[in-house]
Amino acid sequence: MSTRLGAAEYHASRRYVSTRFGRIAFVERGRGPAALFIHGFPLSGFQWRGALERLASQRRCLAPDLMGLGYSEVAEGQDLSPRAQADMLVAFLDRLSVPAADLIANDSGGTIAQLLMARHPRRIRTVILTDCDVHENSPPPQMRNSIRQARDGMYDKKIERHLSDRSYARSPQGIGGGAYADAATFSDEAIDYSFRPLIASPLRRAQLNRYLTVFDPNPLVAIKPLLERSEAPTKMLWGTSDPLFPIQWAEWLDRTLPKSRGVRLVDGGRLFWPEEHPDLLAAEARTLWSI
Repeated sequence: MSTRLGAAEYHASRRYVSTRFGRIAFVERGRGPAALFIHGFPLSGFQWRGALERLASQRRCLAPDLMGLGYSEVAEGQDLSPRAQADMLVAFLDRLSVPAADLIANDSGGTIAQLLMARHPRRIRTVILTDCDVHENSPPPQMRNSIRQARDGMYDKKIERHLSDRSYARSPQGIGGGAYADAATFSDEAIDYSFRPLIASPLRRAQLNRYLTVFDPNPLVAIKPLLERSEAPTKMLWGTSDPLFPIQWAEWLDRTLPKSRGVRLVDGGRLFWPEEHPDLLAAEARTLWSI
């Protein structure tokens, strides 16, 4: 078994399921109880390729592309807000006859996971939250400029530059240098796989910009009372070098969630550390799932 799916194999494995929200792209590995992997912005399910291979022997691993990102296909007027994304994932699970799933989420995917915990608690068995939006830190202040660019219809130009200038993509100003401890993890095939569909048409460019803008206003503050009643065993895995999502927010989750299983710090980890350390993620998932 390979330790990480390559882009060609991942592309060949991609399937689609039709929902009322559109055609949702996803990759599936393994059998048994389902695990749902929710990726970050502006990535796709490809982010989880290492974890899928490591956990397929324990779970039916499902890695969908969120609406407006990756290869999912939705109509021009489709709501892309976090609440709509959560509702889409419930419809996605329904279409695949999945009554409940273990969640693993990162970045803006963590916003969606918390909305699922609050609004669809019976569909959730366990949750692993990695560096992500939490309570008042959603979106984090460092994203204000990107959101402003998206509102001006210009954030797609940043993605376009990542595709045309790989040195920039892996620089501190790019996503590679900013979100990975080792910028080389942000490989050419990873950039190509997740970013090319985002600028493939005027519609996709517009949806990319809109995905970012609809995370403001913050949807998380209002669900704190529901999170305080969550029955899902939840573990926080948090990078120590992530300027967007400081450790204090993992600690907030630990205090707030009644079935928290604590916080594990990932030394030197930045936003997209789960892509760099799939062995660590898989080991923590197996431990949580054994409870």
